[in-house]
This record gives sequence, structure tokens and C-alpha cells, in this order.
Amino acid sequence: MKNHLVVFQPQGTAGRVTEEQTLQEAARELGVGLQSICGGRLTCGKCRVRVEEGSFPRFGIQSSMAHLSPVLEEERSALEKGGGCDGYRLACAAKVYGDVVLFVPEESRADRQIVRKSVTERAIAVKPALRQYYVELAPPTLSDPLGDWERLAAELARTFGLKDMAIDHLALRGLSASLRQAQWKATVTIWRDREVIRVEPGLVETVYGLAVDIGTTTLAGYLCDLHSGQVLSTDAMLNPQVAYGEDVMSRIAYAAANREGLAKLHACVIEGVNTIVRNAATQAGLQPEDISELVVVGNTAMHHLFLNIDPQPLGRTPFPPAVHRSLDIRARELGLNVHQSANVHVLPIEAGFVGADNVAVLIAEEPYAQDEMVLIIDIGTNGELALGNRERLLCCSCAMGPAFEGDHIRFGMRAAPGAIEKVTIDPQTLEVTFEVIGGGRARGICGSGIIDAVAEMLQAGVIDKSGRLRRGEAEGFIIARAEQTAIGGDITISQDDIRAVQLAKAAAYAGAKVLMGKLGIATLDRVILAGAFGSCIDKEQALRIGLFPDCDLERVHSVGNAAGDGARIALLNVDKRAEAERVAREVDYVELTAEPQFVREFTEAMHFPHMKDAFPHLETRA
Repeated sequence: MKNHLVVFQPQGTAGRVTEEQTLQEAARELGVGLQSICGGRLTCGKCRVRVEEGSFPRFGIQSSMAHLSPVLEEERSALEKGGGCDGYRLACAAKVYGDVVLFVPEESRADRQIVRKSVTERAIAVKPALRQYYVELAPPTLSDPLGDWERLAAELARTFGLKDMAIDHLALRGLSASLRQAQWKATVTIWRDREVIRVEPGLVETVYGLAVDIGTTTLAGYLCDLHSGQVLSTDAMLNPQVAYGEDVMSRIAYAAANREGLAKLHACVIEGVNTIVRNAATQAGLQPEDISELVVVGNTAMHHLFLNIDPQPLGRTPFPPAVHRSLDIRARELGLNVHQSANVHVLPIEAGFVGADNVAVLIAEEPYAQDEMVLIIDIGTNGELALGNRERLLCCSCAMGPAFEGDHIRFGMRAAPGAIEKVTIDPQTLEVTFEVIGGGRARGICGSGIIDAVAEMLQAGVIDKSGRLRRGEAEGFIIARAEQTAIGGDITISQDDIRAVQLAKAAAYAGAKVLMGKLGIATLDRVILAGAFGSCIDKEQALRIGLFPDCDLERVHSVGNAAGDGARIALLNVDKRAEAERVAREVDYVELTAEPQFVREFTEAMHFPHMKDAFPHLETRA
């Protein structure tokens, strides 16, 4: 009987299944957790999956709804109750008749990924773009029939000195009703003291904003009170665009290869941000329309896709972005489900592959205000590095790939329940102990566990400096034996897994060395590990495999999602937006592919921790 390739995203799980199996059976066989409350009776609609149409070169397949069995009437009814049939199927009903790529929505996942995007405590001077003004107007009369907007504008000028004000069209449409609802007493929300975006009846003393970090792999949102600066709620999820490729180049390629590619990728990320909006508002006891301002950051490709800008030029030399400067756009123009007149501020871009997220990291950590030579590594699928101090600041982008997210690793998985996240190996007995997220039996190994495992294998002599497994480990080194796992077999680290880690860490190390060479320095004063993943890894283990050049481990710090923090800082303080604009133009971008020494640095960095460089701070811990 025929078999076909089925790919479940954003889990990144792929495998061949027998023709006529249902997608639910395929998911169980491949270890993908799907909701199944009704047990396949087509009544709950909880196993909804989206079928991705088009060519997927990475998997070498063409995915189509036509590769599944026809929609049953009962299935159609359940889908319509759950939000519609367009592009969706119930996994318990759809049978496989061809290759297919599926996206599993957050609500359909039985085991949701743990996305670590928590808030870092930072001192932020609160100076938001939105300010509220309470007014009491004299109602119009036959002797004073002045228009409602002119009446309000005159009062704002007289009482608050706000002259030459504009008003958003949709705010104007609701103006008359709002003024009359509370007998001409109203609270006016004004953006940058130049435009009225909201008029509410009576006295209102609350205004809210949302900072959003659009990562290649994850989305994160931070809902804030714009008066106090307090974070009211946070929410995070996998970027739904993962269904179209794990890295930025694969998504750019998808946009180029498919006629509706850009539209799909844009709609996908807008849907994700709207999910963040809805979840964050619900957690805070608010409505999505209570959100009146957003600040959004992301790498250059995510920036373009969010704004529905063709990213194809980013994939060709000299990798120019469509725009460098910051932007202010009405949320309704992007399809965001927040207040109808809300503004979306998008931070500026530094260069082709160093985007608004890196600018956010810079305004959060402020290396340009320090004397120390600081290296910042924002660890992700698209890694970004910044190095320098108040004298000069350099940045670059390096394709670390998705290995640290668990992809391209045989038993790799993202940080979800069942993932091995910590590993220790006894150097004498080679006995392995590990910790699993959520406890219980292991289902795979996530990024922090992979770094631990490789570092411990190096320490125990299971691999040598070149990364080669010792004899007798041809099938891979066993981390968890079958009886310790939930997958019915051993979880191992193979030679190919080690190579994937070497490629990822070598890219970061080589990028750092190129920047150090440009600045003429041989040592680092401080290293900052940014990004959600950077906050999870053991810094000593990271240094042991050579993720970054030698540095005193007391001077190596994890700062969590600094890009998200930078977005939050820009949301709460308009002066930091101006600072971001300045810094983005002052930082010098280094294109690694144009640097002759990069290939040499990359090759030498493939060794653990390095082919030639000394690591005195590791030697003191040996």
C-alpha cells in the first residue's frame, strides 16, 4: 500500500504514513499531541488542523487539500461551529491520499509548547505616546452652533495649549455620540499631542498598550498600563509562519515561489498577533478594543511580512530592506483587532538581516552608553550579534539555524512537556541523569538539553574536540533508554545531531570573532545572552562547547527576551523611540558573507570549544 509524507507544524514533526490513515492516526503514530475530546465522533471540533497549500522545497513535496479525503457533511458542520471550513479539516475525519503539510493551531494542541518570554524587571521612565485629557464643553445653542470637532479643538487649545490638532476619521465618526452621552463631558485620548484617536464619555483614567516581539519561531506580547507602566499580562505562542519554513530564508523562498505566498505569510502572522491580543486582554480582564497603541519589533524578514511588504529583495545581494526608518501605521490597516484608531509603532531596521528586534535589544541593554566592551548574542534561528561600547558599535546576523529549537535533531523537540532540558553524564561510568519538563517520561530533547548533552559528552570523552563520536557509538549516544521514554525507544544524540550543533554554535562564534577583529580587540569584558532560549541554557555548558569566545563566567549574563523588553520600553517612553532611531543609524552593520576571514573563523569554530583559541576561564573550572 502507498505511503505519504505528513508534516505537522509548528512542531516540525514529519513522517510517512500509510494511505487512508486519518490525520489523527498519523499524529498519534508520529507523537504529535492533538485534542480529541469526542474520541473521533466528529462532534467536538477540537482536532482542527489547517492544510497548507503549495510547494514546500525543504520537504520536497507539494501540499494540497486535494491530497485528503473529501469533507464529510458531519465534519463540515463541526468545522463551521468551530470557526469555518476554509482551509481547515478535522484530523479525526480527514484521510491521507497524498503528501501534506499541516499547521496545528494552538487550541488544537494537546501538549502546548512552553514559550519562555517572561517579563524582566527594568526601571522605565513612563512617557507614553498617548495622553488623556478630560474636558467639559458648553453644548451648542442656536446662537453658538459651532461644529462638535471645532468645539472640542477650541477647548483643547484653550485649556491645555494643544493647538492645530487633527482627529482620526473613525474617532470623528463617533465624536458626536460620545460627547452627548455624558452631557458634553468626555475624556480625549491624543497621540503625540497632535491627533485625537479616541473620545470616551465622562471621566476615564485608563489607557492600555501592547508591546509585541515577532520572532522567527515565537511571538510574545506584553500588555501594559500606559499610566503606571505596569505589565498587566503576557502571552506567547509559536509563530504560525513556522508552517511555511523554520528560518527566514525558507519563508522568503516560499513568498517567492507561491503566487499567494506573501498574502498567506502576512495573514498568518496577523492571525498570531490577534491571538496574542485576545489572550493578553482576557488575562487582564479587558477587551481587545481597550488596546490603543502597539509597538512591534522583529527581524527584517518578520518586519516585512508583518507589514505585508515583499521580502524577496532581502534574499538577494546586497539584501536591502524596503525601509530603514521607524513607521507609524493604523492598526486597522493591518487587520489587527484592537481599538479602531490604535497606532502601531514599528521600530527601525539596522540592515538587511539585523532588524527592529536587535534595535530593541540595544535600547534595552544600552551598550552604546558603556565603557566596557560588551558582546550581545540574541540566540535564535536567526541569531543577531552586537559588539562594542560608547566609542563604536558593530552588529551582524548569523544563520544559527533551528538546531537549538530542536529541529534537525533526530529526537529534538521544542520546549514542551516531555522534553529533556538538563543532562548530566558521569565521566567515569557514563551514567546519564536528566530532567524532563513537566516530569514523567521523556519524549525528546529540547535546545538546553542538547547543549548540556553535547557539553557533557565532550567532558566525558564520548566525543573529541572535532565532534567525532568514539567507536562503538555508531547509532548515537543514549541519553534516555527506552524504559525511560514515552516513545517506545531510546533517545540518542547522533553524529548528525552533533554536526547540527557545531554548525549553529560555529556561526555565532565566527560572527563574534569577525566583529572583534573589526574593533581590534582580543578579549571581551562582558557577554549578554539575550532571547528566550538564552535565558534557559547553562552558561558554563554554552562556553564549554564554544557558543561564544572566552569570558569570565561571572561576567556572562542572561537577560531573557531583551527584544520584547525593548519593545515594552519603546511603548512606555517615546524618547526611547527617538533613541532607537538614532542608534539604528549609528551602529555599523557587518555583512559576514562579504568578510574574507569569516569562512576561516567558522571552520576553526566547528571544533569544541575551538580549534585554536584558548579558554582560560574554562581551565580554572576543569
